[in-house]
Amino acid sequence: MDYKDTLLMPKTEFPMRGNLPKREPEIQAWWEENDIYRKVQERTKGRPLFILHDGPPYANGDLHMGHALNKTLKDMIVRYKSMAGFCAPYVPGWDTHGLPIEQALTNKGVNRKEMSIAEFREKCAEYAHEQIDNQRKEFKRLGVRGDWENPYITLKPEYEAEQIKVFGEMAKKGYIYKGKKPVYWSPSSESALAEAEIEYKDKRSPSIYVAFPVKDGKNVLDEGTYIVVWTTTPWTIPANLGIAVHPDLNYAVVKHNGHQYVVAEDLVENVASLLGWDHPETIKTVKGTDLEYIVAKHPLYNRDSLVILGEHVTVESGTGCVHTAPGHGEDDFHVGQKYKLGVLCPVDDKGYMTDEAPGFEGLFYDKANKPITEKLNEAGALLKLEFITHSYPHDWRTKKPVIFRATSQWFASIKDFRPELLEAIKEVKWVPKWGETRLFNMVRDRGDWCISRQRVWGVPIPVFYAENGEPIITDETIAHVSELFRKHGSNIWFEKEASELLPEGFTHPGSPNGIFTKETDIMDVWFDSGSSHQGVLVVRDDQRRPADLYLEGSDQYRGWFNSSLTTAVAVTGKAPYKGVLSHGFALDGEGHKMSKSLGNVVVPAKITSQFGAEILRLWVASVDYQSDVRISDAILKQVSEVYRKIRNTFRFLLGNLAGFDPKAHSVPTAKLREVDQFLLVRLNNLMKESLAAYEEFEFADIYHAVNNFCTIDLSAFYMDFAKDVLYIEAENHFERRAMQTVMYKCVVALSKLLSPILPHTTDEVWSYIPGVEEISVQLTDMPETEEIANSEALENKWNEFLHVRDDVLKALEEARNKKVIGKSLTAKVTLYVHDETKALLESISEDIKQLFIVSAFEVGGAYDDAPENALKLERAAVVVEKAEGETCARCWVVTPTVGDDGEYPDICPRCAGVVRQLK
Repeated sequence: MDYKDTLLMPKTEFPMRGNLPKREPEIQAWWEENDIYRKVQERTKGRPLFILHDGPPYANGDLHMGHALNKTLKDMIVRYKSMAGFCAPYVPGWDTHGLPIEQALTNKGVNRKEMSIAEFREKCAEYAHEQIDNQRKEFKRLGVRGDWENPYITLKPEYEAEQIKVFGEMAKKGYIYKGKKPVYWSPSSESALAEAEIEYKDKRSPSIYVAFPVKDGKNVLDEGTYIVVWTTTPWTIPANLGIAVHPDLNYAVVKHNGHQYVVAEDLVENVASLLGWDHPETIKTVKGTDLEYIVAKHPLYNRDSLVILGEHVTVESGTGCVHTAPGHGEDDFHVGQKYKLGVLCPVDDKGYMTDEAPGFEGLFYDKANKPITEKLNEAGALLKLEFITHSYPHDWRTKKPVIFRATSQWFASIKDFRPELLEAIKEVKWVPKWGETRLFNMVRDRGDWCISRQRVWGVPIPVFYAENGEPIITDETIAHVSELFRKHGSNIWFEKEASELLPEGFTHPGSPNGIFTKETDIMDVWFDSGSSHQGVLVVRDDQRRPADLYLEGSDQYRGWFNSSLTTAVAVTGKAPYKGVLSHGFALDGEGHKMSKSLGNVVVPAKITSQFGAEILRLWVASVDYQSDVRISDAILKQVSEVYRKIRNTFRFLLGNLAGFDPKAHSVPTAKLREVDQFLLVRLNNLMKESLAAYEEFEFADIYHAVNNFCTIDLSAFYMDFAKDVLYIEAENHFERRAMQTVMYKCVVALSKLLSPILPHTTDEVWSYIPGVEEISVQLTDMPETEEIANSEALENKWNEFLHVRDDVLKALEEARNKKVIGKSLTAKVTLYVHDETKALLESISEDIKQLFIVSAFEVGGAYDDAPENALKLERAAVVVEKAEGETCARCWVVTPTVGDDGEYPDICPRCAGVVRQLK
């Protein structure tokens, strides 16, 4: 007789292979069809809100791994919170203004000069919307759940209107002002930049030492003495108006070759060595304060250079005498203001020298270094020229060097509310903790924020000018412009004259003839995204300020975290977020930064088409994302292996729930056998550990805990010996129903626990679980642990048994290698154990040979009485031999009882009983 048909083998249509690249889009289409996002919001309505506010990615280009890492982390948190007692709406956003879009259009052949500003801006908006549509598809392909049809976009009229209000409120408090001072200027972008738009890279620069002859020594220095300055920007020498010395330093007058030179006393040795002075003689030393107001002569032009005092002067490098060009340096500017030096900035918007630098007009500033150095040499003022490589600020978009350049700009005054900013930082929960120190130090040390940009694609600075040049920013004008933008969008600023943009009948004492002009600069894009707390959190019904969490890459301490904090504290006195979580950067498998030139770029779209989004998501859950993370095909293959184990576990559990009705067949926990209760204790532990990890956003802990539960608790133990019950016993056998009850609880709990990380797979699994009522696991809550009597004692007892079982498995493996046995079911195991282990084994009412997956088992005696052939291990000495008897043709157990039932001569009595029932 063929007994195969009498076995209850696993039955499920849940596929073994995930086939994720094909299956995921089908699941996503089902989500859309059923409007799962909306259903989740309806189900959780009325619960406390949890707001994770999306930092808007820039709407330009395909997604990179940083985007994928960021959005997946956000999605896992939002999905978890919506299953953990919160209503957690997720509103994705996009940042849409700024130079990259202007450049992209230029690269596509759009000629800005052939059209009006308003027409060019229309093209920018069209391009931004195309990019948003493309990125939205890619984000949705990653399985990110959100209000994709109603995102916030910084170019939307209603958003711009709120941004204008933020600007107006800051202006009202006196935090916005216009001033001429040096700012980071990018000749390649033809615009001012904020600190957040600067990155530092190595640059090779000329390093020159220049002698300025003293014209009026004020009875401290002899006329003709030279003051030595050092600079790495020879192109700024034409803008020199002074020389700064430190009031408290000692300065040496050094004689060499009949000339006298002034340098800081502490630097004499260095300078002498560098300039090749043999045996320099120090004639005298003077205090820095004594040098104040000495007049030197500019080495190239017939003008003075005043010696002034500055606390910024150091003796870390150079000469201790600092070349001062107020038009090209922040410290220079401030000290120049004090001494009324004026501001000279002979460089234009594109970086070319102007006629204020006679002899060098029309030269690009960097190209001017050489002719300026040659002129200094001709004038006998150049003491030394060499080249150094040093860290230098670059425009983070064009990757080209920037300069300091004094121009008229609009600023947000940080110093006026710096104490409030620093206080607000202390009230936020920072993860990692060092984030707090990082932002605190940035805010403590930063200057005022330059918020104006000399571009056209952005939100206009809503300022009017009277006939006398006075800027006009009033509650009335701000409210009026805000409403105009809300109705028409900010393009109206470029389509209408100032008089048409002002409230009807507006008058101002500075414009007796009623003539007004308007500002042409736009706002820094960081002001755009930094206003999202107002434009999104306050305005939308499903949001609130402050958000619970801002989550971005660690570069946003200088970016969005910073600008959002600045505008929010300026307007409300509070931070816009309760918590900030930052992640590292995605690197290649070797830990190198990804770059096209290196050919090591890993693209999310390629991963989803090759491996599937679930593998990318599982990778995100597996890494220590608070540091930089590595990704490569090899790493993804390892993650795929873990995914395969999880999927196979689901399949085994589902297969063995065939014919199980949880309402009719579940066994109450108190009536389960100890081994079943033990597995539920382990499941409880997994739930506790995973839920605690979700609360702390420690996804790697969940990844490892679930992997261990599937491979160790289920696959290597419970599911392994379960086959002898599930396949062999009659359908309604108590032990079989008990194990199905446990497996049902496992599959439901695992589906819920993994839903935030693997939403496609868990929804697929959910559709095969018997007796569930919700159409999607996303419409359920996280699993709850159940009370199990004496769980601690139970766990200790069975953990100890597993140690004994490990010894048995080692012995079986050795016996298999020595060809003593084949499969473990052909073995008989005899244990020699200490008293406590003997007591443990005697206390177990389950079939121990079944737990060991052998055909016969006995305790042969004490550990010390074990025979020679026993394998002595930690908990037991084990003898493995061939089991006596015949192999049952149905369950494969080897037993002398095969054939005891005359009707079924080739099977054991247990199987005969089951088969007879089936007849």
